[in-house]
Amino acid sequence: MPSLGLALVLLVSLVSPTSSCTEQEKSSLLQLLVGLSQDGGLTTSWRHDTDCCTWEGITCNQDRKVTDVSLASRGLEGPISPFLGNLTGLMCLNLSRNLLSGGMPLELVSSSSILLLDISFNRLTGGLSKLPSSTPARPLQVLNISSNWLTGILPSTTWEVMKSLVVLNASSNRFTGQIPTTPCVSAPSFAVLELSFNQLSGNIPPGLSNCSVLKLLGVGYNNLNGTLPDELFNVTSLEHLSLPSNRLEGALDGISKLTNLVILDLGRNELSANIPESIGDLKRLEELYLEHNNMSGELPAALGNCNLVTIDFKANQFSGELTKVNFASLSNLKKLDLLSNNFTGIVPESIYSCSKLTALRLSYNPFHGQLSGKLFNMKSLLFLSLANNSLTNITRTLQMLSSSRSLTTLYIGCNFLHETMPEDVSIDGFQNLQVLYINHCSLYGKIPDWLSKLLNLGMLFLQGNQLTGPIPEWISSLNFLFSLDISNNSLTGEIPRALMEMPMLESDNTAPKVFFELPVWNKNQFLQYLTPSAFPKELNLAMNNFTGMIPAEIGRLQGLFSLNLSSNRLSGEIPEQICNLTNLQMLDLSGNHLTGKIPAALNNLHFLSRFNISNNDLEGPIPNMGQVSTFPDSSFGGNPKLCGPMVANHCGSAEASPVSIDPIKQIGSEAIIFMTAFGVFFGVGVLYDQKVLARHFG
Repeated sequence: MPSLGLALVLLVSLVSPTSSCTEQEKSSLLQLLVGLSQDGGLTTSWRHDTDCCTWEGITCNQDRKVTDVSLASRGLEGPISPFLGNLTGLMCLNLSRNLLSGGMPLELVSSSSILLLDISFNRLTGGLSKLPSSTPARPLQVLNISSNWLTGILPSTTWEVMKSLVVLNASSNRFTGQIPTTPCVSAPSFAVLELSFNQLSGNIPPGLSNCSVLKLLGVGYNNLNGTLPDELFNVTSLEHLSLPSNRLEGALDGISKLTNLVILDLGRNELSANIPESIGDLKRLEELYLEHNNMSGELPAALGNCNLVTIDFKANQFSGELTKVNFASLSNLKKLDLLSNNFTGIVPESIYSCSKLTALRLSYNPFHGQLSGKLFNMKSLLFLSLANNSLTNITRTLQMLSSSRSLTTLYIGCNFLHETMPEDVSIDGFQNLQVLYINHCSLYGKIPDWLSKLLNLGMLFLQGNQLTGPIPEWISSLNFLFSLDISNNSLTGEIPRALMEMPMLESDNTAPKVFFELPVWNKNQFLQYLTPSAFPKELNLAMNNFTGMIPAEIGRLQGLFSLNLSSNRLSGEIPEQICNLTNLQMLDLSGNHLTGKIPAALNNLHFLSRFNISNNDLEGPIPNMGQVSTFPDSSFGGNPKLCGPMVANHCGSAEASPVSIDPIKQIGSEAIIFMTAFGVFFGVGVLYDQKVLARHFG
């Protein structure tokens, strides 16, 4: 932040080495160590018989005064000593990124010397102490108390005496009440107010209009409501306005007054109406986030007048054709996300002129027709999602895209209905392709051999087509493949031994961590993922015509989280080796012709949360203890020769008799399934809105 740099320059200009410090200063510093349970090794450096100006993290000026205490990321644990407030020459105190606890000492806030106070990323609790209104003006310029557990309101009397305050960062705490506006009046140089991730409520106060030099206002992820007040649009100095994930409503009328805006983030609110044509007055605007609102209408042509690098309009109700916007004028555009709207027509030619575009998502719109040959121009494209449209000619599409040497993620599912999977695509590129979705297209043909050339492929999804023939033997040559879904096709033959030789499924190793350019979702777990390697390792062969036995070699795939072989024609016994897959969380063998007994060793699969062996020809007792016994009777139904408390047959009785199912036990099992589905596949994903994901997967 500019103000932070200013404070540091001031400090450097006043600081130079000195030979010793006063006993009073030394004593005040040593008091910090007294209360710490972990001192990060400072006791070794801070010795009584040495000059405190030579101690680690301590800087003094020529008058033997301590001016700077910098102890960030030192593993300090315990309370902050109020005696630090006795350092009358202290100008910079940085205790960030430690494990400090307890309250925030009033002596630090009321210091008559501190210019910069940073105690962010600790475990401080309680509220901010109120300073009496009679307190003389304090010199504090930068206050960073973010990422703690602080509570209560932000007291107005405290800000009244902070006449020099430039930066206030209190984000990621538990503050309540309204946005404070006192610094706007008391501190003429107040430039940064960051309060995101708290529990603030109420409307955006009109008093913010008094912040005449405010450059950053961040109050996202709170409980604000009401409309954007006209007074807010009078803060023409604003460069960064961030208010996402609140309950703000209304329109964007007046936004054009903020001509200095570089970043505008109003995503995940309840805004309505359309984007005004006057948005084009924001010539400096680089990032525009309006995702997950109720906005509608056509995109204004004036968007082309901005200097946009990022556009995120996903999950709205925008409509019309995109041809009205000349994307060619957005020469710096890198990310365009229009997921889940009502745009129609063809993908406009001008988009292909955005040579710097790294991420393009147009999924879940009724676009139709073929992609232009100018797609070749998009040499920087890393992420492309065109799923759930009405595009045609998959062969031409893949031929154009295959020359891409940068593309890592490609979603083109739910298009090209009833076409034929191309078998001889000339692959000149795709060297870096890691994620490929060609799902639910009802494509005819076979699993094509050109896929074997995608040596970096980690995730392959071909489910929901009409592919025939066997699984090709080359599948084991894809050394990084860890998630394969070819379910709901018409594939035949036996499960090949080659599937049991996939390196990524044989171990717990993860694929190289490459981040998605845009977050993607797993619709089954309602999780958002930032990197492909966070997805669970999966093998899904369900709903095909596979025959033969389950290979005993399946026990090699010890990295698997999910194995689904359901609704095939598999026969023979459940191999004992399947019990070696101790990472399994989902196992579905239902709807086959499996015989024999349930292996007792399945109880060793302690992470198993979904289990189904129904509709087979299994026999014998169901284990009545251990993991298997926690699943509901539906997991075992359709096996008339099974017996036990889960089904209607008592073991040792030839007659079927009704057995009451323990409702607490059944509810408990279902609760385990529910919790695991939301909690186990965490990776680097985060929980996301269930309602949104149901609409916007892809």
